[in-house]
Amino acid sequence: MNDQELAALAERFRGMLRLAVFVSRRLDGSSNLSTTQVSILNMTEGNGLRMGVVAANLGVRVPSATEQVARLERVGLVERRADPSDARAVVVVRTPRGDQAAEEANRLRTARMVTVLDTLDPDELEALRAALPVMDKINEHLHTLSNPKERIS
Repeated sequence: MNDQELAALAERFRGMLRLAVFVSRRLDGSSNLSTTQVSILNMTEGNGLRMGVVAANLGVRVPSATEQVARLERVGLVERRADPSDARAVVVVRTPRGDQAAEEANRLRTARMVTVLDTLDPDELEALRAALPVMDKINEHLHTLSNPKERIS
């Protein structure tokens, strides 16, 4: 594949990713939580993340991420804890209620996606299955380029 063909493929793939973000936001339309809030819940599973990483993952500035985290904190879905590796920093961690909320939101998202995937024919489903490892590899590579010290969420 020459450079021009590779650039055209990259542009088409970027467009598909952008549309996927828009569509996933619509999937959360009937939820009590916004897409951003569900994203925060998903990324803060386990040991949690520093606020700066939460902001970077959302593509917003720290004050905007802090505002969203504060909303989740007020309803008991996340909490801020001292970062064990740096006492000056905090990490955002899901609470047990946050675990339940994330599980429910993700269950609803998956159910909606199942409805969509059910419209595909067997060959299309197999093509999707075959493409997923490639998409995982692309995401991992892009993540490593942007922030090699943090886990992908």
